[in-house]
Amino acid sequence: LFRSGHLLNQERLWEQNKVMIGYTFHGMNMSQLALWFFIYSFCGWAMECVVIRIQLGRWENRGFAKLPFCVIYGFGVFIAYHLFQPIEHNYVALYIWGCIAATIFEYLTAQVMLRLFDEVWWDYTHKKINYKGILCLQSTLGWGFLALFIFGIFNQLVENLVFALDERFVCFFGAVLTISYLIDFTIHFIQNIQNSESFKNMDILSRIIRH
Repeated sequence: LFRSGHLLNQERLWEQNKVMIGYTFHGMNMSQLALWFFIYSFCGWAMECVVIRIQLGRWENRGFAKLPFCVIYGFGVFIAYHLFQPIEHNYVALYIWGCIAATIFEYLTAQVMLRLFDEVWWDYTHKKINYKGILCLQSTLGWGFLALFIFGIFNQLVENLVFALDERFVCFFGAVLTISYLIDFTIHFIQNIQNSESFKNMDILSRIIRH
């Protein structure tokens, strides 16, 4: 009886794993989704680099780590496709909610960065209408147009590219990108945490307590 129960639990675990491995998004498997995610992350990185070049007259790496990715864009588009699916063909509603949702996402990201690193890696203080340098009207309106572009044109091109590639290549390249970025992210996350004022203050406090 114990043996049969153990086998039943193993079968249930295997079925759960198959469900997770078999997860699809817009018909893409996990490997294709990884490549889709990093395409958006790269495009976001490139867009920000160009914007900074125009504004400041110099090139600047806008990624968190060394690799040319801003994964906030990959996550942002992924979340947006889940939230906006009911209105993806209603372009007025899509624009309005694109403005609102992206601005909220930008604000929450800024708060997390302030908590972890005591700084935000963008600054809107030079904009006329801004909130503490982390939000601005120009950026908010721009997010709405970006949502229209992604849902109306760009995502279909990205998905066509992903589906056109050989699955073995996608599986290999998706794994390489994921592992490489996780290593890169972990190294720079630890370095930034150690260099943050919060970490230094905690270190000083622990020394005081020990002595």
